[in-house]
Amino acid sequence: MKLAILDDYENVALKLADWNSLGPEIEIDVYHDHLDAGDELVDRLCPYDILVIMRERTPFPRRLIEQLPSLKLLVTTGARNLAIDLPACREQGIVVCATGSSKSAAAELAWALILSTLRRIPQQDRTTREGCWGDGIGSALFGKVLGVLGLGKLGTQVTRVGLAFGMEVVAWSQNLTPERASEAGAFRVEKDELFAKSDIVTIHVVLSDRTRGVIGAHEIGLMKPTAYIINTSRGYQNEQIPKARGRAAQMLRQAEGYERERVAMAEGDVARVLALAKEYRKAPSITKERLYLETMTSVLPRFRKVIVDEDASIINLNQLFSPGAGGDKKK
Repeated sequence: MKLAILDDYENVALKLADWNSLGPEIEIDVYHDHLDAGDELVDRLCPYDILVIMRERTPFPRRLIEQLPSLKLLVTTGARNLAIDLPACREQGIVVCATGSSKSAAAELAWALILSTLRRIPQQDRTTREGCWGDGIGSALFGKVLGVLGLGKLGTQVTRVGLAFGMEVVAWSQNLTPERASEAGAFRVEKDELFAKSDIVTIHVVLSDRTRGVIGAHEIGLMKPTAYIINTSRGYQNEQIPKARGRAAQMLRQAEGYERERVAMAEGDVARVLALAKEYRKAPSITKERLYLETMTSVLPRFRKVIVDEDASIINLNQLFSPGAGGDKKK
């Protein structure tokens, strides 16, 4: 069998699990670059029986799946991957399964970005290493307003930390009620008020037709000149944000995985930081570790037992997964 690990831009896949324990019958290839959809991607993936992928980085739409006749198993991080066409996989007899993922990494990353942005940690570190001392002053969190766009599990975790710092927390999402916001320690406000009032807006919503483009030029125009947007959610919630010009100038700092950090300085007399950690192109290392460890120790041993029967056109998920298997099955 041939196995490929995709989008290992950090070159950590082979270090985080003992892949040699799978034995010589599984040939493993690791790809550190990223290919967009097209003939080149099909040619690369066509020989493989098993693909280990990062969530929502390389999409697997029907048109790609139908061109991969050898594919039998698709392993992804987390319990949700909207970039995989599950009905197409089912029709092709491809098992799709998910490993575990961190329940707190995104909230921790949000606070790492908030603190490093307000305290200018990257700039201070850079100037110190260059032999200088001091590069401007940072800002305190106490008394500032934190706007949480999406008060689910991650948004609630972020809210608790904001409260511990002495911040006022306001929140908005389409279905959020004042009672639910109050339970989390936040105040429910309308979206326009959240953007107008907040010193920091942090985004924690699932990408869907309802949330796509939820932040646009109108919302940006409501913000204080000194406010920041921190996005550890999916990038396309912000597809309406214009390029920074004039008084609406922004500094776009994108932490996009394989593209690394990319900084574009904007013109004008107002600078905002939009820290984008796009989920479809990044994953905290703890999530990657679980992906590779659980793939190697739990998923593949069970999968090999199933595919011994070459006549089986549809692999029985009940055979693949049993209690304690370490992965979630997708139907």
